[in-house]
Amino acid sequence: MCLADFVDLDGDWIGGFAVGIHGIDEHIARFKAGHDDYQDILLKALADRFAEAFAERLHQHVRQELWGYAQGEQLTTEALIREQYRGIRPAPGYPACPDHSAKPMLFDLLDAPTTTGLTLTESFAMWPTAAVSGFYFGHPEASYFGVARVGRDQLEDYAGRRGVDLAQAERWLRPNLD
Repeated sequence: MCLADFVDLDGDWIGGFAVGIHGIDEHIARFKAGHDDYQDILLKALADRFAEAFAERLHQHVRQELWGYAQGEQLTTEALIREQYRGIRPAPGYPACPDHSAKPMLFDLLDAPTTTGLTLTESFAMWPTAAVSGFYFGHPEASYFGVARVGRDQLEDYAGRRGVDLAQAERWLRPNLD
């Protein structure tokens, strides 16, 4: 499987998103200065959960309002957790899209540094760290999956399509290589 399988060639939409929680740095510094590891961990975890909740809420907005294929959708919390909605929101670095190097393209398309204040490090980590970014697919058959092992021939093809040398492609896809 591949994410492109969930784009209808007769006309379809793909979306992108990037959200983050700002403003916790001064509190984290205070907790660290006070050697309060518990509050530090708790605040970071809470910020991460807020970022995920915001991403989930935006996905609902896309399904119900912007793309309108799920108008009137009434999902329980359990149904949301079980992802019983149409569409997916895979993120670079996760099983369906293991290559983090897709993030700069997404950030460029969204103008994320300007519109959200999010930035990327050289290794594609998001800053602030309580952030979520990814893609929206609304195809009725879209489902989450994990990219299997990548063979040498696939790696070479990927490097060619991305316009990078083989060593760079190997660094990006190392966890999935045979």
